[in-house]
Amino acid sequence: MRLKDDDSGDHDQNEENSTQKDGEKEKMERDKSQSSSKRKAVVPGPAEHPLQYNYTFWYSRRTPGRPTSSQSYEQNIKQIGTFASVEQFWRFYSHMVRPGDLTGHSDFHLFKEGIKPMWEDDANKNGGKWIIRLRKGLASRCWENLILAMLGEQFMVGEEICGAVVSVRFQEDIISIWNKTASDQATTARIRDTLRRVLNLPPNTIMEYKTHTDSIKTPGRLGPQRLLFQNLWKPRLNVP
Repeated sequence: MRLKDDDSGDHDQNEENSTQKDGEKEKMERDKSQSSSKRKAVVPGPAEHPLQYNYTFWYSRRTPGRPTSSQSYEQNIKQIGTFASVEQFWRFYSHMVRPGDLTGHSDFHLFKEGIKPMWEDDANKNGGKWIIRLRKGLASRCWENLILAMLGEQFMVGEEICGAVVSVRFQEDIISIWNKTASDQATTARIRDTLRRVLNLPPNTIMEYKTHTDSIKTPGRLGPQRLLFQNLWKPRLNVP
């Protein structure tokens, strides 16, 4: 984090101290830059099957009922790891707890590398998300089908997809898929229709689209809709 200049002090004090502080600030910035440059880019390994985009898994957990600012929310999100190939994805995923086995107020996020799972991120701020509420017991299979469809580019909307979230709550679970441009109705409609197909949802399933602008205005409110359906899933596909 960049250091802010302290405008509350006496600018006529020791110029030498000011110069020393500037030097320390420059060193911190230089060290930060060098650290970032040393961070190895994630690339597919030999003979691995590359994905069109790199993706990052995130995890968050918070205490229900406690107000959450954007700053505290960002601090609460933990990065699990980034992958660039099918094989790297399965190495992460095979060691992760399934959403149905999570407890409390927990979330898994899977977003393109460089996009934080926050409304305020530059890639998200003009976008929105499709939301489906699930009865307990369906989140694991629903989440897996959703992220496999996303990684496999089944939505066919170019670079519009930002990521997906599964939110585990006490009485229900929620899945959502985020896109960049909320005003593009043709794109949001295609995402909705693909979502119905890959999750094998019945025609009367209630889905809600919410812009991130509205989410910022009314945080935590997803609308009154409830999705209640049973025995919807086809046999699990074997993915090589």
